[in-house]
Amino acid sequence: MIDWSHLRRPGLALLVGLGLLCQPLLAAEQPDDFSTRVELRLEGEGPWYRMDLPMALHFAARHADLRDLRVFNAEGEALAYALTRSAASERRARHEHVLRAFPLRGPAEGTAALPSVRVERSTTGTLVQVVPESPAAAGEQLRGWLLDASAVQAPLEKLTLDWSADDGFQHFSVEASDDLQRWESWGDGQVARLSFADQRIDQREVSLPGRPARYLRLLWLSPQRAPELSAVKVVSASRESLPAAMAWSAPLEPISAKDGQYLWDLPLGLPIERLRIAVERPGSLLPVSVEARRDGAPQWQPLASGLLYRLPQEGKEVAREELDLPGWMAVKQLRLSVDQRAGGFGQQVPRLEVGMHATQVVFLSRGTPPFTLALGNLEARREELPLATLVPGFDSASLAKMGHAEAVAIPPQTGLRPTEHESARQVVWKRVGLWAVLLLGVGLLGAMAFSLLRRPAARS
Repeated sequence: MIDWSHLRRPGLALLVGLGLLCQPLLAAEQPDDFSTRVELRLEGEGPWYRMDLPMALHFAARHADLRDLRVFNAEGEALAYALTRSAASERRARHEHVLRAFPLRGPAEGTAALPSVRVERSTTGTLVQVVPESPAAAGEQLRGWLLDASAVQAPLEKLTLDWSADDGFQHFSVEASDDLQRWESWGDGQVARLSFADQRIDQREVSLPGRPARYLRLLWLSPQRAPELSAVKVVSASRESLPAAMAWSAPLEPISAKDGQYLWDLPLGLPIERLRIAVERPGSLLPVSVEARRDGAPQWQPLASGLLYRLPQEGKEVAREELDLPGWMAVKQLRLSVDQRAGGFGQQVPRLEVGMHATQVVFLSRGTPPFTLALGNLEARREELPLATLVPGFDSASLAKMGHAEAVAIPPQTGLRPTEHESARQVVWKRVGLWAVLLLGVGLLGAMAFSLLRRPAARS
């Protein structure tokens, strides 16, 4: 029987030694593990912050999907984060307008008899005068008001009235028209002024359906006599579609320029969606075509063609310097071909800017600032969380409520890549070190076992 007792202590020491050697190799990621680190400046209320990632930091990554992006606090702890692409949005602007009001008089009895008036308008549609078609008859009273909203182009959302009548409810119908001939019912409105003891309640607002109209007609139903209006205001809301935010690179010089062809090599293969090429010379007309290829791919693929120009038009200079790309291909190299029959760029060496929809980084702040965004680790694994997990109850308005983060300073070398020869000589030290320690441990254990097996068994 083999006695292993004399190997217990050396074997245990060996395992402990291997554990100590592997510990730094298996430790959590630290900011120093990343080639690019930028400090973040925070604005607004946390604990969630978001930032649009500049193209220069995209170029600093070692993976196009940003799996090597991290956010650290001052203690070196990695923070939870999520990534999302910017999308088109809608911005609403609310404006208040004072309206001119013209009285409408009619018979006191019967709701069917509407006031009959003659209207004078300016060439822009603004009401100048509203007068009865016939002289005031006995028993006529103020039945309602005609409101001039012709200067308001946006949809009408809310009407505010102020009047000089006694306390009580004012119930009226609301109609809208663009030509003062055809009227569309917008429902009923009710305002109120109530007093009780030393309490006073004013309800002066009426909701409108959010549609545009040049004129409004208010006809009182209860009571049938309209009050004297002292002020009339309307709130309009305009909606503006905002395109998705774009991340643009700094101008890039071509690595090759000959015979009307210009070649650019990007630091990282990215799904580029737009190109911007400065056309500096006035009177330039440049039919161009764009081809691209992936990293290491031998063949070029056509992506777009178009016309770039800088031309005089009606005493002004107009220019077109951008081209849209489909955005489905991870572009590493771009080649621009110019039809020389139109004169080409001449002596100008075109500089290229590449753009794509900005990636937003959302992170949950924890620990001590300053916070650092880090990129550039070939061995990093994906650590991002889904946005709905990072922000419980996330909805479309959540991003707008978050604080903002911004890179304080991007190092000038950000985005630079070593040459292919230098890249071939780089060694990922963590992986090599881990395997070396493991192989060394296995070798030592094997040598000890082999030495033990060669010894003669002890006689009982």
